[in-house]
Amino acid sequence: MIYFDNAATSWPKPPGVVQAMARFLNEIGANPGRSGHRLSVEAGRIVYAAREGVAQLFNAPDPLRVVFGANVTEGLNLALRGILRTGDHVITGSMEHNSMMRPLRALEQQGIELTVVHCSPEGHLEPAAIEAAILSHTVLIALNHASNVTGTLLPVAEIGRIARRHDLLLLADAAQTGGAYPIDMVADHIDILGFTGHKSLYGPTGTGGLVIGERLDISRIEPLKRGGTGSRSAQEEQPSFLPDIFESGTPNAVGLAGLAAGVRWILQRGVDAIRAHQVALAQRLLDELQAIPGVTVYGTLDAHRQTATVSFNINEQDPAEIGLRLDEEADIMCRVGLHCAPAAHRTMGTFPAGAVRFALGALNTLEEIDTALAAVRRLAMAER
Repeated sequence: MIYFDNAATSWPKPPGVVQAMARFLNEIGANPGRSGHRLSVEAGRIVYAAREGVAQLFNAPDPLRVVFGANVTEGLNLALRGILRTGDHVITGSMEHNSMMRPLRALEQQGIELTVVHCSPEGHLEPAAIEAAILSHTVLIALNHASNVTGTLLPVAEIGRIARRHDLLLLADAAQTGGAYPIDMVADHIDILGFTGHKSLYGPTGTGGLVIGERLDISRIEPLKRGGTGSRSAQEEQPSFLPDIFESGTPNAVGLAGLAAGVRWILQRGVDAIRAHQVALAQRLLDELQAIPGVTVYGTLDAHRQTATVSFNINEQDPAEIGLRLDEEADIMCRVGLHCAPAAHRTMGTFPAGAVRFALGALNTLEEIDTALAAVRRLAMAER
């Protein structure tokens, strides 16, 4: 079997991830930060190790500003709903995932003004277009770092500089780039970074959150929920300090044990090495797909300008039918349709049918690429 659905969830996981989760369940199992016994203390150490790993990976100076939640969707909702107030203006792009667009559309109905800056059909966004959209009441620029459909990388660092010049906040959704592309929150001028554990961080599902930069005063962010934190238990009001203010309820400690192991694996291999491997895979796929008659490839067509996510269609075939045949006839797991990103597909011109998406990970190989290309050739020839 060939697994090309890493933009949805990476698989397989590095062996250390499963081992760390099994160790937690078999040997620790306690609630972190809720008790003083040694198992609870050890569980707390594991959760903090996950914070440290995420902070190191993204060059965030303070691990306590790493806020964990269920996924990047929860993190983005915390940032958007927590920061924006009625009358504020926010800017986004037309290649966004619904994890960004749906909260923004809901806030728009509640009195937030939203500007969606148009991207090119390849997914590129001009920084000048972002700057031109800034108004006197603009508060936030909220963008994905890379499209989950075309893989196109947005110029986040340049947009970050624009945000600083205008005293605005930059929220970057790194769901597709965290662990697969170098990210430096300081150098890239990112004020808030949304991340998810189960994609290129090689952790399990149910892990993710926000990294809050030191430029942002946390008193500006309204918590999504309130409740038990294991701290200041004598008080009936929510703690006002990080990370507790945004982390009510028992955390997914076993998942965070796996996330910590996944991030350690990335740091040991090196993000630059992972990136170079994926660029080589993606460029082979891009070049060879374009050479197949009847195949249309979307995006930049340049692996250095995108992640290792490649979307395409074959003639006029239904993408869903292509995906089913790839699964049943070639044992290739991929994703088809709109990829929870209808705005991106409208921008690309592939709405409403969508496209076939091959999303490669650090553990895929050139041999798998060549096998998949042969399968696509067979499907394209069958339709001629």
